[in-house]
Amino acid sequence: MECTVSDDLFQPTAPSRLLRHTSNDYCPVEAALNRIGGKWKALVILRLLVRARRFNELQRTLPGITQRMLTRQLRELESDGIVRREIFAEVPPHVEYSLTPAGHALRA
Repeated sequence: MECTVSDDLFQPTAPSRLLRHTSNDYCPVEAALNRIGGKWKALVILRLLVRARRFNELQRTLPGITQRMLTRQLRELESDGIVRREIFAEVPPHVEYSLTPAGHALRA
């Protein structure tokens, strides 16, 4: 198994897909980047490493992120098993986001 970085990475107009398989084998680097890559996901994870947060609190700690983008990033991280969404049945109801054990493992 071999994973290589495309030479296009160093061009001014690098494509969004920077890693290519040299075979049909699984590439762990590419898999990790697909899950936590992008402008916002790493920042979301960093904020949640400190403690669980509500949506609006998380958005306040990420200047420039839109509500739509934060929602998308949280949903993707949740579907990848990195973030847990917990709904509290109280009045008024609220939702907290925290890292799963897999999310905390990214600290290392």
